[in-house]
Order: sequence, then structure tokens, then C-alpha cells
Amino acid sequence: MIELPAGSWWDWDVLHFDGSQLRLAAGYDLTYHHSLEMVFTDVAYLACPTQFQDPRFREPNLDERALVRRHVGDEPPVIVAFDVDAPAGADLLTCLVAAGSVEVVPGLVYRYWRDNLAAGERLAPYVRPPEPS
Repeated sequence: MIELPAGSWWDWDVLHFDGSQLRLAAGYDLTYHHSLEMVFTDVAYLACPTQFQDPRFREPNLDERALVRRHVGDEPPVIVAFDVDAPAGADLLTCLVAAGSVEVVPGLVYRYWRDNLAAGERLAPYVRPPEPS
């Protein structure tokens, strides 16, 4: 089961996915920054929307584990299941990530260019310095 540090982790999005590493970002408002990342390495199976709110993390059930095994061929070391409200508001949407490992990384990550970062602060991977005028 995933243990998140205390905080407001309402908004989530896929910050980065390259076919092997998945980086989910979380915070109370993702407009300018986020303050938590969940980093999956060696992703073997992924089923989740690119943006979601208030996920409820839980252990995957037997059917979900079987689904991953059917697609992957073996059970990966990490299977994370979580439920989110469906966009239409009907039922819950079940999400699964199967990977080699997962790490929860706290820290303030800005989503815009910023000089003079303080200790522990960083920029999102897609942020680039402004073009010189």
C-alpha cells in the first residue's frame, strides 16, 4: 500500500511518461507548482487518466492482479491500485500501475521558470529558461 506524507494532494496529473518511467505529480492546485511526486520505474502496465482528483489508494484485488498478469505475463514487483471519480460523475474509475518500483518524492516543484531556487526546490522537467531578448 502506498503511504503518502501529510498534505493536500487533491489535484494529480501525469508529469512525465517515457514508456519506462512514470512521474505523477500532486498538490492542492497544479497551476504553478506541485509538492509531491510518485515515481514509477520499469512501468509494465498503466491504466489511468492524465489528470484526476482525490485518488483513493488501495491494495489491488485478485481480478486486478490477474488482469495485469494477462497483459504482462508475470506479476511485477509493484502493483498500485487507486480509484478516482469518473469524469461524468457516475461511478468510480479504477486505475492500475504495475512497475518494477515506486518512490514517493516530496518537494516543491515549480511549473514555470524561476531563478534562485531554494534548497529542496526544483523545476518541472519541461520548464526551460526564457529566450534572451
